[in-house]
Amino acid sequence: MKRAFTAVALSLLLACKAAPPPAPAVSPEMAAWQQRAAGVQIVRDDWGIPHISAKTDADAVFGLMYAQAEDDFNRVETNFINSQGRLAEAEGEKEIWRDLRMKLFIDPADMQAQYAKAPEWLKKLMDAWADGLNYYLATHPDVTPRVITKFEPWMALSFSEGSIGGDIESVSLAQLEAFYGKNPAAQARVEPDSMYSPVPPEPTGSNGFAIGPKLSANGKAMLFINPHTSFFFREEAQVTSEEGLNAYGALTWGQFFIYQGFNERAGWMHTSSGVDNIDEYLLTTTKKNDQVVYKFGAEDRPLQTRTIDVPYKTASGMAKRTFTVYRSHHGPVVREQDGKLVAVRLMEEPLKALIQSFSRTKAKNLAEYKQVMEAHTNSSNNTLYADADGNFAYFHSNFVPKRNPRFDWSKPVDGSDPATDWQGVHSYDESPNVENPSTGWVYNSNNWPYTAAGPDSPKKDKYPAYFDHVGENPRGIHAIRLMKAAKPLTPDTLTRTVFDSQQPELEVQVPLLIKAWDQAPASNPLKAKLKDPVDALRTWDHRWAADSVPQTLGYFWAEELWSKTAGQARAANVTVYDYMRTKATPTQRLEALAAVVDKLTADFGKWQTPWGDVNRFQRISPAIVHPFDDAKPSIAVPFASARWGSLASFGARSFNGSKKIYGTSGNSFVAVVEFGQDGVAAKAVTAGGLSSDMTSKHFNDQAERYAAGDLREVYFYPKQLQGHTERTYNPGK
Repeated sequence: MKRAFTAVALSLLLACKAAPPPAPAVSPEMAAWQQRAAGVQIVRDDWGIPHISAKTDADAVFGLMYAQAEDDFNRVETNFINSQGRLAEAEGEKEIWRDLRMKLFIDPADMQAQYAKAPEWLKKLMDAWADGLNYYLATHPDVTPRVITKFEPWMALSFSEGSIGGDIESVSLAQLEAFYGKNPAAQARVEPDSMYSPVPPEPTGSNGFAIGPKLSANGKAMLFINPHTSFFFREEAQVTSEEGLNAYGALTWGQFFIYQGFNERAGWMHTSSGVDNIDEYLLTTTKKNDQVVYKFGAEDRPLQTRTIDVPYKTASGMAKRTFTVYRSHHGPVVREQDGKLVAVRLMEEPLKALIQSFSRTKAKNLAEYKQVMEAHTNSSNNTLYADADGNFAYFHSNFVPKRNPRFDWSKPVDGSDPATDWQGVHSYDESPNVENPSTGWVYNSNNWPYTAAGPDSPKKDKYPAYFDHVGENPRGIHAIRLMKAAKPLTPDTLTRTVFDSQQPELEVQVPLLIKAWDQAPASNPLKAKLKDPVDALRTWDHRWAADSVPQTLGYFWAEELWSKTAGQARAANVTVYDYMRTKATPTQRLEALAAVVDKLTADFGKWQTPWGDVNRFQRISPAIVHPFDDAKPSIAVPFASARWGSLASFGARSFNGSKKIYGTSGNSFVAVVEFGQDGVAAKAVTAGGLSSDMTSKHFNDQAERYAAGDLREVYFYPKQLQGHTERTYNPGK
């Protein structure tokens, strides 16, 4: 008995010694996250696109943020570092002025106060937004944030309207440095209007088309979604809940609402607006009782002051600069002009903007969508809209302040005159919108609203000048031509239409070059040198194609002529396009072509270089500032810059002396959507791929499709996902 007892005791002792240590206690916060995650499902399809579903909107947002962080946490964090004015904490002193600019408008204390007064349903979404990102960090200890180690719910308000920086980016960094940095030399770095840059600016913004039943082959409304942004700028996702949320599309990294997309009944596409909705005010200031005041009517109003700290990273740790900044009721002071302070006024309604941004994703018809628009906080964008009821529409910028028409709002106005104060916001009926025009189509390409629906467009003379300050553009001319000639469209033929290869501006410019050569005397040495290149251009149809030599010649020639004439156009106060058409000399035209021939020959051994050999898509790094290398693999892209009228946009240039040019912006997320009473059908493609992980097959799996304009099926319904599912899981698993 004693021996048996001893054996048993020994066995128990050994068992106790072999038992693993108890698991660390789970914090209440982690336990709550895990419980929430258990009710969220993420399905990754065979393109890596996440389809998130949950019982509540808040739980769906939780899953959406977790999925975004999985795909590209760096971009998620960077967007919110930027939106809160904290880039210098990650990237050093060079970003101080960018951060100060954001902090003039984004105040954490104000954001926290606005969070506190938000409706409960929105608070739940903001809480879920922060929880989803924090849960990702908690379950991925190998991920080291650059700045934000814990996301707070109020932070969602710092980036609520869709575009990074948005209207705030209109404030000049150089002028901000000159004023608040007391550095007059910075004034010399003030960039002139980009339209007069010697390097032709790449158009930014987007294309959007909405097609009504009249122009649809099967009587269903359609929407073409074609944002022109920097590549890898947005996540593609579907987010669904049992509370009526079911939206698919593109959302900017870090946001919890589908920015450009559709639900089962309606779709929305935003394009950058040419509306003038940002104003500068000249302040007449004096010192009174040791306080700076500014004149406003008969009043002397105190100029508000606030201290802003801007931390920045150094080699030895963190440092900071402290600024005393000023604000009037017109807005913050951003610079000085002719001895007067200049304040800037723009839309500052982050809470209302976030409400509008999320609410529109649940709008199921035109009436509901217009009701959401009553918030008037979609400031920087126009909207193309289509729905299952057959409605289609163009909505001009949703935020347009009412102003006194006797002032020139394109210039700073007198801030001492009460008549320059804003007088509310223009209503829907007061704006150049178009619903269901008889043409059967509406479109926008960042041009004015007065050609949005052909002959059914709003009439320019009915609206104040500040509703637009950009006018028409080559893409607009192209779109009108295509829509006027369009026969009943299907999703596929609409896609082919928007990928039409014509470049209307080159149709005008290139014949002027040929005329210059034809009229040049035989004694001109360029006559012989340019004969063959001119002959190649003479028979060109001005269409891009990967195998086109004339496209290479014509594109680079137009770029070179722009560079030669931009300064002269500025002096003449005309657009560079107009100057090139009407005032460029024959010598300038010929010399520009000669320069292109010489460069192509030097770079590629001959000037007869097909476009696809030069114009390339390359993704070899997850970095936000992407490197390029002629020696590494890349893909030929047939479509070209939007600046000459191509609707399919590929903004490319040389980097670090590369001989080839590489795209960094333009077509990014592209989708065509068809709406009907029987459901929605869509196709889409994303530049490169969804994942930022270079080891993932989804890092670059859409590149070939992207270059070919070959849109893939969107798996919107569960039955469509069947057979196309790579992984189904809960966040954290």
